Amino acid sequence: QVQLVESGGELVQAGGSLRLSCVASGRTFSSNVMGWFRQAPGKEREFVAAISRSGDNTNYADSVNGRFTISRDNAKNTMYLRMNSLKPEDTATYYCAARMSIGFTLPTSSTSYSYWGQGTQVTVSS
Repeated sequence: QVQLVESGGELVQAGGSLRLSCVASGRTFSSNVMGWFRQAPGKEREFVAAISRSGDNTNYADSVNGRFTISRDNAKNTMYLRMNSLKPEDTATYYCAARMSIGFTLPTSSTSYSYWGQGTQVTVSS
């Protein structure tokens, strides 16, 4: 079992920056492919970014590529999402997710991830 707890979401003005954190319990964090997803009211949950077990490989949604940076610190069992140049359309609840994997793929589908946090709210005002 993996328990995930996100933090760092808040109200920010357009053009601003935030850093989200996701702390994982357990001793298997480095065995997990990790991802960030988001869900806005009335919309489906969508992929934001994913990172390999070592942190060497990343994958981003087109909508955030170049503005967001995913990273991880396996020694701290923590994953991060640095968000720059925030836009009102980035407003959503952001979820971290974990996928037990021995492979190298970084899935974009939420069904590929087994463990989820409770979410942290990011609101970007115009």
